[in-house]
Amino acid sequence: MNILYTRVSTIDQKTDRQRVNENEYDLVIEDKCSGSIPFFERTGGKEVLTYINNDININLYVWTIDRLGRDLRDILNTIHFCSERNIPITFINQGLKTIDENGKENPIAKLIISILGTVGEIERVRIKENQREGVRLAKLKGNVYNGRKSGTKEDVLKFLEKPKNKKALDYIRRGYKLSEAAKLAGVHINTVTKIKKLGLQTV
Repeated sequence: MNILYTRVSTIDQKTDRQRVNENEYDLVIEDKCSGSIPFFERTGGKEVLTYINNDININLYVWTIDRLGRDLRDILNTIHFCSERNIPITFINQGLKTIDENGKENPIAKLIISILGTVGEIERVRIKENQREGVRLAKLKGNVYNGRKSGTKEDVLKFLEKPKNKKALDYIRRGYKLSEAAKLAGVHINTVTKIKKLGLQTV
């Protein structure tokens, strides 16, 4: 079974660019979540794992390495897990395949994946550092970023009124599972847990 795995970070983003020649695959699996979430903890990753655990012979295709993940250790762990089970992962845009035609691990691909995975991880760190620097500069100005005042009802309401959080709360109230609400709203599962707790308090 040839499986195409696609991922974007938020529910508003589309995976069209990753679905080149999607009709050539037996199944397309899509995740809308942060690349920092371990692969097999994602909804789509769990679906892939189900096929693996059922001893279904699969080939996994991913558009680029950073779609598999943004954490180098998890990328390598996922590749190692699949390679041990003779499951090749092909990174389409980069022309890399983890297992060659002889069923052996491709050392050159492993090296390049490690390098590109590190680049993706550095990029994620850089974005976070830029965000922290923006907050620091805002604090220095004294009138832009004031932080959160904990324990006030107003802050709870503001938190729940954020577009994605509001959408997640709506899914929860409609009976969706927390994991489903997280995926549909494009937020982390921990955020959904908090939304459920605070949302039920404000009903």
